Amino acid sequence: MLLTRKALVDMLIKYINREIDLSALIDWAEDMIKEADFEDENFELIRDILARIGLADIREFGLTWDDCYDYLRKLGYDIKMELSEVM
Repeated sequence: MLLTRKALVDMLIKYINREIDLSALIDWAEDMIKEADFEDENFELIRDILARIGLADIREFGLTWDDCYDYLRKLGYDIKMELSEVM
């Protein structure tokens, strides 16, 4: 499986939008580190972000909103929040 920058972004967005929880994101990141090939153009960036996500279950590391924001920026995306009231 080839892991692209876009696939990593999609998983981060799923986590931010609470479509998956932190443990699912961590499991996915660990699986990708072991099994996936990374696109050549972004190899080091993808590897570094996955490695950091894989450590998020350790209290000292965690995964904050700022971390996700920084990762998405490094991956080439600008984040804009939209707030809607829950009825």
